[in-house]
Amino acid sequence: MIAENVEAIIQDAGRYVEVKTELFKLKASDKAAETGSSIGAFVIMGVVFTVGVIVLSIGLSFWLGGKLGEVHYGFFIVAGFYLLLGLVLYLFRKSLLKTPLYNSIINKLAQ
Repeated sequence: MIAENVEAIIQDAGRYVEVKTELFKLKASDKAAETGSSIGAFVIMGVVFTVGVIVLSIGLSFWLGGKLGEVHYGFFIVAGFYLLLGLVLYLFRKSLLKTPLYNSIINKLAQ
């Protein structure tokens, strides 16, 4: 009788471990899918935004160049703006880019 109870407990413990393992796999799959879809959506939005900024930059360059009398002046001004923006982003990359992105990924995985 005690041997039967011990055997039943061992079988129940084995099933418990299997169920917990399966639950862990399902949770990990859910997190991976959620994180992947968020990254995919972010990439698509980034591409659309980038195309918009490029077209807007070209238009602004031509407009500024027309106002200044030489088209290439407009392109130089817009390029200088982007170089300045790139320098600011580089100097403050940790606080503006790295830390918020890191926190966003961790929050997605921890939910």
